[in-house]
Amino acid sequence: MTTFAETPRLLLRELQPTDAPGMFALDSDPEVQRYVGNRPVLTLAESQQAIAFVRRQYQENGIGRWAVELKETGEFLGWAGLKLIREPLNGHVDFYEVGYRLIRRYWGHGYATEAARASVAYGFQELRQPVLYAIADMQNLASRAVLAKVGFQHLGEFEHEGVPTAWLEARATAI
Repeated sequence: MTTFAETPRLLLRELQPTDAPGMFALDSDPEVQRYVGNRPVLTLAESQQAIAFVRRQYQENGIGRWAVELKETGEFLGWAGLKLIREPLNGHVDFYEVGYRLIRRYWGHGYATEAARASVAYGFQELRQPVLYAIADMQNLASRAVLAKVGFQHLGEFEHEGVPTAWLEARATAI
């Protein structure tokens, strides 16, 4: 199993089929889903399919979201990392997007910021990208605050799936 990044408290590693129960805990929570389409999963099989989808991205794109694991205990906290966006989004295509999602009981501990910071560093240092992007529901102030902490600038808004969405950018030269 590949570890992509490590922080003082976290390991960011490839998602494994064994992460399905943690993914189910994450994606079945309506509060976690509130700003990301509000479509909680209903079965463990859906979580298994999501992991398989990300694992295909590893093969096809060399990158995909990573499991976030607490180093001290090995607990699955959620996912974070980079995704290569190949479809047009807000007038952009073939770009790397930073994202993260954590199980609710791990909110408010700085884990999202830590994982996002490691993801940004990987994008700039390992992938040598000059720019990274992120999106967040305009009402998701907590997520937008995390993105600001790790160097993203708010460039504007656009409609994504009928929802006012922030478009954010981080440049390697600004970090």
